[in-house]
Amino acid sequence: MTIRIFPAPTRPVLHPVCAIPPPQRKNAAPEGPGSETTPDMPSIRRARPVESPVMHTQSIAALVLAALALGAAACSSSRPARQASLASSADAAASTDTSAGPLPAQPLAPGQIVRVGGDMNTRITERDGEFFVGPLSIDTPLPEGYPDPTPPGAMDIKTYPAVRRAEFRGTSTPESGMDRAFWPLFNHIKSRDIAMTSPVEMDYNDVQDADSAKSRDWTMSFLYRYQDQGPTGEDGAVVVRDAPPVTVLAMGVKGDYGMEKARPAMEQIEAWLAANPQWRAAGNWRSLYYNGPKLMWWNKWGEIQIPVERVSAAAR
Repeated sequence: MTIRIFPAPTRPVLHPVCAIPPPQRKNAAPEGPGSETTPDMPSIRRARPVESPVMHTQSIAALVLAALALGAAACSSSRPARQASLASSADAAASTDTSAGPLPAQPLAPGQIVRVGGDMNTRITERDGEFFVGPLSIDTPLPEGYPDPTPPGAMDIKTYPAVRRAEFRGTSTPESGMDRAFWPLFNHIKSRDIAMTSPVEMDYNDVQDADSAKSRDWTMSFLYRYQDQGPTGEDGAVVVRDAPPVTVLAMGVKGDYGMEKARPAMEQIEAWLAANPQWRAAGNWRSLYYNGPKLMWWNKWGEIQIPVERVSAAAR
């Protein structure tokens, strides 16, 4: 089986319109990627049905991820193509190996990916900077140098470059806390003319394993497209900082966002680490959410990840 490793893409030229939020449309419900998000969104939430806790959770997640629409429409005509990190669909059709792939012998450079488990055949397609796999898609730009998303059911080791993040830390459940974190983060990027990117990142600071996947200490982050945009530091409840490069073991997931969806993927990641002692966990669990509210929950694309590091033979 051939493992393809590609370097991170070169920095594209950002169209000027991508540096500012789209014009606001009063009292209009966001229609997903490419739509506008306005401060009148609380009235939209009042119009949503809340007959069940499940529907309430989904409405909160939709509100949080509505900001993903800001970067999509403005950049659609000028967004440069990114080279997909994995094989084409033709290569996928020719592959029949569903076992774990060979592990990387050396640390991966930022932007590189190696498929190591899960569904070894599934592949993403990249067209004009957008990503597709089956019915799933991502049309909001990723930060500069970010590796391609991991498709649902697949497991990758990949390295992320340093990235500038606007962070909001909370102590409620992540599902309910998304609502409280959204507005400070949205107002921050709006005030600094920072275009929205994908994904939204959720770090679970107090989750040790899949059995205890009920966070009460989390950090939600909006990502800057480029690391040299704006200053770092505090902006009210938001903290802007440069997160260092990190290598992760990632499992792609499909469906509604939240801790319940994260638990099965966490269990598969833990099983992989138990079977591969040359790698070990080296940080907190996190989720990556790629889609806004336009898509139905069953067509949302996300990832569950944990930072990892290689273990020397002497330390095993």
